[in-house]
Amino acid sequence: MSATRLMDVAELPEDGAMPFTVGEGDWPLRGVVVRRAGEIRAYVNHCPHAGHRLDFPPGKFTTPDGAWLRCASHGALFRFEDGECVAGPCAGRYLKTLPVAVQGTAVVLLEEAAPL
Repeated sequence: MSATRLMDVAELPEDGAMPFTVGEGDWPLRGVVVRRAGEIRAYVNHCPHAGHRLDFPPGKFTTPDGAWLRCASHGALFRFEDGECVAGPCAGRYLKTLPVAVQGTAVVLLEEAAPL
């Protein structure tokens, strides 16, 4: 299985989120890697409500208290653990999960995911 290095685990703060981009051109894959309680997950940086990026300003993915992932466009709140929208216009929908793993000291994307 192919893997693409996204970042060092040490770069990713606990209870935090960091953006990444894989690919070039008009439609690269834009995602966000999140870390909560030692678990690392990744989602496509795309709100299921209106299709906007979650982060505005760029790189700001969480509520001020760090409790939730947040869509800056409409205020939707998502759980770190599974990407479920728990408040806002897309309640009950999910962020698209991306397959990631820790290999050595790096977070890697395990397979190429199609851009949106």
